[in-house]
Order: sequence, then structure tokens, then C-alpha cells
Amino acid sequence: MTAVIIDGAARGGRWLVTCDHASNRVPPEVGGCLGLPPAEMARHIAWDVGAAGVARRLAARLGGPAVLSTFSRLVIDPNRGEDDPTLLMRLYDGTVIPANRDAGPDELARRMALFWRPYHDALARLAARRPDTAICAVHSFTPCLKGRPPRPWHVGILFDARDDRLARPLLARLRAEPDLCVGENEPYAGHLPGDAIDRHALSHRRPNVLVELRNDLIATPAAQRAWADRLAPHLDAALGAAQL
Repeated sequence: MTAVIIDGAARGGRWLVTCDHASNRVPPEVGGCLGLPPAEMARHIAWDVGAAGVARRLAARLGGPAVLSTFSRLVIDPNRGEDDPTLLMRLYDGTVIPANRDAGPDELARRMALFWRPYHDALARLAARRPDTAICAVHSFTPCLKGRPPRPWHVGILFDARDDRLARPLLARLRAEPDLCVGENEPYAGHLPGDAIDRHALSHRRPNVLVELRNDLIATPAAQRAWADRLAPHLDAALGAAQL
């Protein structure tokens, strides 16, 4: 199977929208199953629920392509660096991943060759298609992890301290919306070394931002379209305000 879908490849705008965790599919090359029941594979542990629909619509509104993975992050996580110990997850939010529990270096290398590298190769090609590419990564988060307090944020804007040129004006615009609870590097802090933004944006000084949406707010196609339509003008305005 192909590891990546490119939506709107012919669009010429400077925005590139990415969705690292677009799918909960387990490819036949991995057996089509990780030993988990369907209910577990439908959870946030397997993918970013609702994020793909937002990413597709957002890219169309911004006039650029969208790059989406076609495999579950439990197969291998494209938003982790090559040396990250969580590249192949064995335990996630209280759930043991049976097919990953005893997976060794050879299996990790095989999955990287089949899925991780093709995804990043496609992302690299599209990011380099013009010199002024700006990257927006779309993710979603669960309202509450097991045993943890509820998360109040509707949307979180994540960025690395090395480059907040786009994040700052975007945060200012979203915080001006009276009905939004906006997190700054929440529910997670910044970025990880070697992750997708580090690899394709920070390392090349490309303007970038990562948008995290609470997944109960984007559970339906209508809600995904609405959030994309809401975010698109803010992203364009933030890019203009940053004079990038």
C-alpha cells in the first residue's frame, strides 16, 4: 500500500498542510491487525480523530496541498524522529499494543522502510516545491487521558522556541475569539527532536505552526469543515502579520 496521500497536489499556494496521524489503518504488510479490538483502534491512541477532514478542507481553503499518512501511528509514528524510543509504541494511554510488544530492530527497520520513509520523502518533496513554503501541521487530542484531569482547551498552538514567528500572531488572533479556550504549547509542550516539524520546517527555517484541536469538537464532517473554515483566515492573516 502507499504510505501517503497527497490531496490537491496541483495547488500552487505557499501553504503546505500536513496530517501525520490521519489514519487508523493497519496495512496488510503488518498483518492487518496489531492484536487490538476495533474499539481500541478507533481511539486516539491509533490516530488523530477528525484531523484528516480538517486538514483536507484547510488545505483547499489555503490553496495548497495536504499530505496525509495512510497508516496508524501504532504501526510506526511519522511524527517521531528516527531515534525516538516512542517511534514504535508498545504501551499507549494504558493499552498494551500486542503486535509491538516484542518487535525488535529488524521489524522497526522494515516498518520504517515501508511507511515512515516514504511519508517523509513525499513531505520533503512538497515542502521544497517553492522557496517560501509555510507549514501547518494538523493534529487532534483527546479531551482526557486515563487518570488525568480534563483538558479545557478547544485548540492548542504548538511551536518550538527557536521559531515562533507564525505562532505568536496566530495565538493573538485566536485569543481574540471570545468563545475559544486557546492553549499555548498545550496540551503538549513544543516539539520533539527529529519530529515532522523539526525535520521539514525548523531545519529549513520554514515558517511553521502545529494546530491541535480537541477531538470531540471535530467528530463530524460538518464540524471538521467548520473548524477549517474558521482557521484558514486566521492562518493567512498571521502569515501576513509576520511578514514572512
